Amino acid sequence: MDNILSLVNNTPNNIALRIAQRVRARRLNMNLTQEGLATRAGLKLPTYRRFERTGEISVKGLLQIGFALNSLQDFDALFAQEQYQSLDELLSEQNINRKRGRKNE
Repeated sequence: MDNILSLVNNTPNNIALRIAQRVRARRLNMNLTQEGLATRAGLKLPTYRRFERTGEISVKGLLQIGFALNSLQDFDALFAQEQYQSLDELLSEQNINRKRGRKNE
């Protein structure tokens, strides 16, 4: 049952809200106001307020917030290439995975 609940809770909207909550917690931990963080991030205050409330923001805006919170490195690992331990491991992986999508029929 817990696995089903975790799948239901892992929607894009829920993840966005959890990210916004973590940003808010970090902002408060740094003793910054919404206006202060918005200014540091180069965002308009209403844009930042909407992000904290709804989790909605552009990718660029989220990166600007990450930069302002000194957390930009957290985004650098997102969708990173897999690290291989040997050339054989790399070659075997390339033989399995397609490098392009399938045509829609």
